[in-house]
Amino acid sequence: MTATRRALAALTILFVMSAPWTAQAQTRATAADSVGSVSSVKAPATVTRSGNPNPQPLKVGDDIFEADTLETGIGGALGVTFDDETTFTLQANASIKVDDFVYQKSGGANKAVVSVVRGTTAFFASQVAKTGDMKITTPTATLGIRGTSGVIVVPDGSRPGAQVEVKLYQDAGGSVGRIEVFDRPGAQRLGELTQAATGFSIARDGARFAAVALVISAQQIAFDRGLVQRVFSLQRGIGRQLLQQRILRIPELQRRLNLQNLQRIPNLQRLPNLQQPQLDRQLQRGPSLRPQLPSGPGGGLAPRLPSIPNIGR
Repeated sequence: MTATRRALAALTILFVMSAPWTAQAQTRATAADSVGSVSSVKAPATVTRSGNPNPQPLKVGDDIFEADTLETGIGGALGVTFDDETTFTLQANASIKVDDFVYQKSGGANKAVVSVVRGTTAFFASQVAKTGDMKITTPTATLGIRGTSGVIVVPDGSRPGAQVEVKLYQDAGGSVGRIEVFDRPGAQRLGELTQAATGFSIARDGARFAAVALVISAQQIAFDRGLVQRVFSLQRGIGRQLLQQRILRIPELQRRLNLQNLQRIPNLQRLPNLQQPQLDRQLQRGPSLRPQLPSGPGGGLAPRLPSIPNIGR
């Protein structure tokens, strides 16, 4: 066998061996495997997905999967609502990664791990944080989220010594949860936040981590509360409506949420198709992340739908 033939044979063997992995990577991202959806977008906002190293632009209604890295650029913004109604919003030049997300109604293994890589992120933690184990990781800390809302700021570049800010705020109903703060490996407990409008600055000095109480100005508190309020509005509005759409089209999600018999659920309605240009215009009118849904040919707001049955506690 000539050298050329040997080389061709080797390439053929390599292709055959790698083909199943390639097919698996291409078919992995199916709707049944998704864990949430994009609920608001202001470009530029992209996703980098396992099996595809090239960032792809996002639009409202796109499915989100485990291992997705979500990013916004200059002037961009992004909102994501997960299947338990946990909601994150990213400001400009921010990035998060969905490391793990498992939610099943009445399940005993509910868990979520979301990494805030850089930028400013606000969040509302819903059922996973109440029924299981939810963590948010940052370059200098691991946070145990015990059913609450907050704001996280990670300096761009995650430099050694950079100070990550973690702040706790009231939920929409007025209750206040708590955030447990650990070092990055999660071994050393650094503190706990239990009062609204309080926070820690967490920095790394060599091999040690330290959490210092933040002094938050009234102006900053007002700004942060505005970010959190947008999360509430997104979660209760289009985020919940998009979740209803996902329930209608994904049988596996119906099973996870114990909603297999959809005919007996009067509140679950088919929604009008989302029109991305109209949503984009709404986002461009101001900083609010509350896109409006067209109710028909004449436009206008779609009626607010009731809470999805059987998802709450």
